[in-house]
Amino acid sequence: MATDYYAVLGVRRDASQDEIKKAFRRLARELHPDVNPDPKTQERFKEINAAYEVLSDPQKKQVYDLGGDPLSQNGGGGGAGGFGQGGFGNFSDIMDAFFGTASQRGPRSRTRRGQDAMIRLDIELDEAAFGTTKDIQVDTAVVCNTCNGEGAAPGTSAQTCDMCRGRGEVSQVTRSFLGQVMTSRPCPQCQGFGTVVPTPCPECAGDGRVRSRRTLTVKIPAGVDNGTRIQLAGEGEVGPGGGPAGDLYVEIHELPHSVFQRRGDDLHCTVTIPMTAAALGTKVPLETLDGMEEIDIRPGTQSGQSVPLHGRGITHLRGGGRGDLIVHVEVTTPGKLDAEQERLLRELAKLRGEERPTGQFQPGQQGLFSRLKDAFNGRS
Repeated sequence: MATDYYAVLGVRRDASQDEIKKAFRRLARELHPDVNPDPKTQERFKEINAAYEVLSDPQKKQVYDLGGDPLSQNGGGGGAGGFGQGGFGNFSDIMDAFFGTASQRGPRSRTRRGQDAMIRLDIELDEAAFGTTKDIQVDTAVVCNTCNGEGAAPGTSAQTCDMCRGRGEVSQVTRSFLGQVMTSRPCPQCQGFGTVVPTPCPECAGDGRVRSRRTLTVKIPAGVDNGTRIQLAGEGEVGPGGGPAGDLYVEIHELPHSVFQRRGDDLHCTVTIPMTAAALGTKVPLETLDGMEEIDIRPGTQSGQSVPLHGRGITHLRGGGRGDLIVHVEVTTPGKLDAEQERLLRELAKLRGEERPTGQFQPGQQGLFSRLKDAFNGRS
């Protein structure tokens, strides 16, 4: 055996393919002509390329380990030109050595993971508050039952590509200032799979999957809000070739409520009462999420004040407890009075000394929404 290729790369005879590749890349960075133009270094660079060409190819390596030299001119394998005898094992490995890019060798799998999917689900306010269970229908790709994801018609199977002989890539030798350079690209006949399907499945056209409508049961946790996404692992699109399915995301959309407005985990509503009820006090029935309750309006309640009902809001999504229900009071002033009502009000104004009130002035206009804004900002 004229050349010890293992010694050229500095690896043991039982070295793994990964160790051989690492040794080649390390030496290629040191000895490449662009880095070190010394003629002796160039000869050494040719040697490591020849060694890597043999040791990285299982068939050539087997011939070499049995005592032959696949790069010799006498047989045992026929040379693949390069720097003199050797040539590049693969141009992509040279690029890997300098740029750190990883090239995928061998055929790529027909089986790949499917994509994730997402649908929107409308729910009512009480369902968001307490949680619920919903049945949803989804249209996604599922495994083809005719070919079980193989892509081939029943009774047939995929065959080894006769162009690349199952490698998934074809090589081409070109000349450059460095000599002959071998480059690889995906096989155009099998698209890099290494196999071809002569008779595709008539149901899925060789894709291994078909679209189907399914019904799924989704558990909606208490406290979800607009935009909350619930992940259903493995319920998305089945991948090509019957590959594992992606995930399904259910995005929550909370429908508007006729009475309550949600702010975080608190609920807000406004009750309008007449002036007399605000002055004398009253109880107003309100249908809450927990059932009918009476709102206690204390005597002398002013327009813009609020009555909190603690623990009557939305369940906290993370952690225990619930938000509050805030009832905002709006007092209305009668617009039309008959003679008797006007007389009674004038008599009341006289009793209270309010016949000619001076009024209280302050900057700006404090309407209901202004007072609410100030209340949330901590202003008195």
